[in-house]
Amino acid sequence: MNIFKVNRKFNLGDLIISLLIIVGGGFIVGLFIKPYVPIYKTLNKLFFFPPGYVFPIVWTILYILMAIAFYRILQISKLGKKTYSSLTLFYIQLIFNFLWSFIFFNFRLYGIAFIEAVILLILVFITTKKFFKVDKIAGWLMVPYVFWLTYASVLSYFVWILNEI
Repeated sequence: MNIFKVNRKFNLGDLIISLLIIVGGGFIVGLFIKPYVPIYKTLNKLFFFPPGYVFPIVWTILYILMAIAFYRILQISKLGKKTYSSLTLFYIQLIFNFLWSFIFFNFRLYGIAFIEAVILLILVFITTKKFFKVDKIAGWLMVPYVFWLTYASVLSYFVWILNEI
């Protein structure tokens, strides 16, 4: 279902709220973890680890895509389609997403961060699958997030293995 065909009324306010929740939330988390981010340079890493500057760029793009996907599902819910489980899962995965940074950077609990990353990946995979059932475009907007989380989970695993004392 394409919401722009079903409901031609674009809701800028809802899109802005979606962006503020997701992109703004990521920005706020970034502010809280910023003092701890230099730890990334000191970690033992393998050749396929990206430089630190890549992460904020990738996450900003992913958060924008997630916000648009969320907005689309939200608009469809306003049309009366049942999206409660999709939206609930989205909120839960977003909480896990934001928590990972604190676990990894602030507390340096790399093993727990890896486990949390795997749980997050599972939640996002299920969320994406549910989004596809409601709106194909929203589902596709989540796919880069699934791929990045798969890669990030691998990175998290190797940080744990290479840096635990």
